[in-house]
Amino acid sequence: MLSPPATVLIVDDEENLRESLAELFVSGGYQVRQAGNGEHALEALARMPDHPDVIFLDLKMPGKDGMATLQALKAAAETRHIPVVIMTSFGGSERTITAMKAGAYDYITKPFEAEDMLRMAGRAAEVSRLSREVERLRSRGEANDEEGGLIGRHPSMREVFKLIGKVAQSDTTVLITGESGTGKEVIAQAIHRHSARAQGPLVIVNCAAIPEGMLESELFGHERGAFTGAVQTKPGRLESAEGGTVFLDEIGELSIALQAKLLRVLQERVFERLGGSRSLRVDFRLLAATNQDLSQLITEGRFREDLF
Repeated sequence: MLSPPATVLIVDDEENLRESLAELFVSGGYQVRQAGNGEHALEALARMPDHPDVIFLDLKMPGKDGMATLQALKAAAETRHIPVVIMTSFGGSERTITAMKAGAYDYITKPFEAEDMLRMAGRAAEVSRLSREVERLRSRGEANDEEGGLIGRHPSMREVFKLIGKVAQSDTTVLITGESGTGKEVIAQAIHRHSARAQGPLVIVNCAAIPEGMLESELFGHERGAFTGAVQTKPGRLESAEGGTVFLDEIGELSIALQAKLLRVLQERVFERLGGSRSLRVDFRLLAATNQDLSQLITEGRFREDLF
């Protein structure tokens, strides 16, 4: 069954801006509600049968301004977990910093780029969806990620669920840290499953489990005759992750030479197989994990600072 479209509530006293944003979000597949100030926003929320998934809230408005509205939203149990994106003309202002401390999800500065607004809405809507799922599971006496084995009822685990929703919608590289056995691979699986690359492959490479002499061939592949025993060309794990996600577990175990090659792939999205001269282009998202202190490894000269 298809999920209903996410709902965005736009709160701003500038009618022309509200209408422009409403048109943008509707074109992006969202349902849209509008309010001209804080009082109207709270009244609209009280009348809505279902709360919005995201609220875009202007800070400077007559009457109940954005800061007072945000505080009211965070004080009400039924609206506390709705991501609120602050709209401001001054991204570094004290008011914006105060709003973030008060529980705003993020902020975006005017004038807006359409792609940035849609990207922000998508990330916030996913956070909202995961938060509702956690609440639903808590009400049943459990809290887990339905398919991936993420379990937790503690508030700190709820923050993990929210963070997964936040980073899943971007395509940025993610480093997951923690001691062995804390579920770093499970977190990586959840990020992939909730990302735009979910229909692509998730390729998992345990850098600590593959001998160093074989790891380069495993990652980048090799051409026939590249070394003794290379009787045929073999694509590497990076190639097999085309359109999907690569998860490098224990990335701290990579040699300095392999770190340099990985950095080039991340920067230029091209590489050569071992023994080959033809550059291959690849499209994947990198997730990495380690149980080591990479800052300490950098100090010891065992991990590249530019890769970190």
